[in-house]
Amino acid sequence: MDEPIRRGGRPRRSSADVLADAAAELFLEQGYGRTTVDQIAARAGVSRATFFNYFTAKSDVMWLELDAAVRELPAHLAASTEPSAVRAVEEALLAAARAHDPERVPWAVAQAEVMGIGSELVAGVAVRVMAQHAAVAAFVAARTGEQPGSLWPQTVSGAMLGAAAAGFGVWVRDGVGRRPLVEYVGAALTPVTAGLDAH
Repeated sequence: MDEPIRRGGRPRRSSADVLADAAAELFLEQGYGRTTVDQIAARAGVSRATFFNYFTAKSDVMWLELDAAVRELPAHLAASTEPSAVRAVEEALLAAARAHDPERVPWAVAQAEVMGIGSELVAGVAVRVMAQHAAVAAFVAARTGEQPGSLWPQTVSGAMLGAAAAGFGVWVRDGVGRRPLVEYVGAALTPVTAGLDAH
């Protein structure tokens, strides 16, 4: 839950954002494995219980932005009036990319080696990608009258999420000169969407 707006100033940052920033500092200073939840909470100036109000585990603190995108994707899909299921998925992924705060680069990806995240990074991404994959496949299946596990919904979901992830990865690695995320995701999706939509 976000904290109230201060009079005459900008909204205060949510406790989740403050915890994520505290975790990033500690992971950079002493590595992921040597950092505890108690240390993160102390650095953020909140209690251990407050940490668990926002995150279920230490690893979840790395994925604040990606978790928001996972939560929003079904709503973006449901809002589409595009008759082509493939084009509707493209619209939803572009909407999610457009909504991403350009100041919030996922440090878990950008600084994984320095922070010593390793296998936790792979596992965290995998869980979230599978959640997105299931949402997209279910949407395509509903539009086409197929089962979510059928080849076409699985192909559309895998290909389009793979392209979007590729664009996202290049955006992260481009550093301070990076352009808006939606440009990378759009460029990655364009040929994939065209090929699938011609099916």
